[in-house]
Amino acid sequence: MGRSPCCCHDAGVKKGPWTEEEDKALVEHIQKRGGNVGSWRGLPKAAGLNRCGKSCRLRWTNYLRSDIKRGNFSEEEERLIITLHASLGNKYVVRVKSNYSTR
Repeated sequence: MGRSPCCCHDAGVKKGPWTEEEDKALVEHIQKRGGNVGSWRGLPKAAGLNRCGKSCRLRWTNYLRSDIKRGNFSEEEERLIITLHASLGNKYVVRVKSNYSTR
């Protein structure tokens, strides 16, 4: 049992920077479904995008989600990170991510 092949290597799948139109199509498609994506693999075709599902997932997760906080950490967030790192070591990231998914 192995991984299924990624569609990113298929001919005709667009790579490189995303356009504003692609971002808009992805956001609108996800919002129409109330944030429930279902299958990322089938999303590009359903949204009319010439991208692979993995690319859509990464674009949404890392850049387009409206609940992502951007910018510098607040003093409170910085203190929390330092405290957790002191008590949990480098593996604190796993626990922090589960409680603070907007960063």
